[in-house]
Amino acid sequence: MLATATRLSYRAGALRINAARLMDTLHHTCQWGATAQHGPALTDTGMCRLALSDEDKVVRDWFGAELQATGCEVSVDQMGNMFGIRSGNHIGAPTVAGSHLDTQPTGDALRTLRDAGHRTEYPVGAVNWTNEEGARFPRSLHGSSVWAGDLSLKDALALEDVKSPGLTAGHDLERIGYRGSLPADVARNPLAAHFELHIEQGPILEDAGAQIGVVLGGQAYRWFDVHISGRESHAGSTPLDVRADPLLCAARLMELANTVARDLSGVATTGILSLRPGSINTIPGTVDLTLDIRHISDEKLDEMEARILDEAEGITKRLGTNGCSIEWKKTFQKAPVMFHDDCVGAITEAAERHLGEGGAQTIYSGAGHDSCSTARHCPTGMIFIPCKDGISHNPVEYSTPEDCAMGAQVLLDAMLLYDSKRVA
Repeated sequence: MLATATRLSYRAGALRINAARLMDTLHHTCQWGATAQHGPALTDTGMCRLALSDEDKVVRDWFGAELQATGCEVSVDQMGNMFGIRSGNHIGAPTVAGSHLDTQPTGDALRTLRDAGHRTEYPVGAVNWTNEEGARFPRSLHGSSVWAGDLSLKDALALEDVKSPGLTAGHDLERIGYRGSLPADVARNPLAAHFELHIEQGPILEDAGAQIGVVLGGQAYRWFDVHISGRESHAGSTPLDVRADPLLCAARLMELANTVARDLSGVATTGILSLRPGSINTIPGTVDLTLDIRHISDEKLDEMEARILDEAEGITKRLGTNGCSIEWKKTFQKAPVMFHDDCVGAITEAAERHLGEGGAQTIYSGAGHDSCSTARHCPTGMIFIPCKDGISHNPVEYSTPEDCAMGAQVLLDAMLLYDSKRVA
């Protein structure tokens, strides 16, 4: 719980983030995973730093050393989640900033505390959650889900590389030396509060001219693997009306999902699509695809799922796709999350200290984040900053140095406000 006496509170802005150092650090760490140049500046590169890759190991080594340099004790759990904790005046669970190194590092707030010689009331720190993106091992919030009890350690370690079946997450955790001994378990490794800074990954803040988004919660989402079987036949000698074309079926299914999502103010996306046999003059025999559906309301998401599955059966009876069959496998689902009032309040207070009353905009997260896992077990809050044109997961993803610095400042202030109001 938090104290109500304002005299105990840290004054937001009393400690200042070093903006130049923050940007230097971001650009420095981009050397590990930098991809093709897409613009004239040296920093105009893409980023491909997949979880548990060689590049991930290098940046983990760097991150651990930086945490130790700020006075943190570093530990690693059985899922490779890294915890850097700096002691405070009192013993207790830490207030942490959490993120993931398969996108960007967090930690300048801890450098600022070190430089100022500031001692917090309770421990504070930073966490690197393993494989948040799910890009290489197809489970979003991989490491934080194990910590939160949403995924067993056994199943998490057995997850296979999407491009190298048989190569497991457990194997590569061992290979890069980051399968730790600390139990990946909230009961054995509790957190007092979790704060996260991220780009919005959408256009709302930029369109509104807002520099900070105070995130109220996250959407529910579900992932499906879809297998469509049709009938291989010759492209030239098979009339359109008698085909059982699974690729045409897949196209109609994607259009259906998009229509249902629009009707119910949700979103639907296919991110992976493959077909066999893959010959230019052969109608495919099978198609596999993924479907990701999201909504802020679990009830509306139920409706989306039911409509898509029900109406998809009609696609298999239409000309060109008559005779196709569709098999569904739900691979992942996450309920909607509402973030804690104390954390939302600390972020709002910090943002208004720098931007004035009403200077920050409340917003819901369209993407999943590790904070959606931690929110089930400890007070959690998120901060968004704008990204140019709302573009993310793309080499041209960009946030201004000013917005990055403001986001880091609000993160620091929110954590210290929360810490200063804690009572035993």
